[in-house]
Amino acid sequence: MKTFFANGKKLSEEITEYFKGAVSYSFANKLIRKKEVKVNGVRVKADFKTDYGDKIEIYYDGEDKRAQKVLFSDPNLLVIYKPSGITSEDFYSLIKESYPTAGFVHRLDQNTDGIMVFSLTTQAETELLKGFKERAFEKFYLAEVVGEPKNSSATLTAYLFKDAKKGEVKIYDTPVKGSEKIITSYSVLKTDGKTSLLEVKLITGKTHQIRAHLAHVGHFIIGDGKYGNESINRRFRAKKQRLTAYKLTLKFSQESPLYYLNGKTFIIEK
Repeated sequence: MKTFFANGKKLSEEITEYFKGAVSYSFANKLIRKKEVKVNGVRVKADFKTDYGDKIEIYYDGEDKRAQKVLFSDPNLLVIYKPSGITSEDFYSLIKESYPTAGFVHRLDQNTDGIMVFSLTTQAETELLKGFKERAFEKFYLAEVVGEPKNSSATLTAYLFKDAKKGEVKIYDTPVKGSEKIITSYSVLKTDGKTSLLEVKLITGKTHQIRAHLAHVGHFIIGDGKYGNESINRRFRAKKQRLTAYKLTLKFSQESPLYYLNGKTFIIEK
């Protein structure tokens, strides 16, 4: 939580000035709309002119939602770090402020942080959409899970059913009507028996696949409120799921205009 005192300006201006440009005007208004701002101890939901000396409290983790952590950029694409706590769609809106030609080509869960790629030309958008759709790119995640898997590495196969009404998925060991086959690979990087850090590779890429699949085999991601256990999350003081999209390798055919990026790997050091 951040606390400071107003100078008699509009609330959104007070917020953007306090964070010295690290928060955009649109994101400041989003904080207000989501009731993450208090003025004189009262949560507000609309922008207004403050009085000098008003006490402002912001329930904001201080991460740079405008994504200044650029991993790579060239005329065709932008590779950038998305913090947790923001949807990919909202993150894209913020990216557009600095990169007006940016195209939206894939998603991460709201509470998953890590690498996101945006196209900067229509040609690159076509190639990146094709690569993600055909699963040509290699995507790796870091996941801190409860317990220690029996095998130090494994490739898991199951069947995922998406319950759109509940906004969640269910995993089955055998096919059920409406389910899709999923494949998830992992390797244990380190463990103390109570928790383990896994490197996870997505072979298929479905909604909530990693979170639900690991939970299904008894090793849910710490901090996951949907597929995990709240009492255990509290024990580890985890308010957010500990899942990061930390490595991405691009693959393009020789005929692709983006072939010069074939084999290029982007990684976040955690």
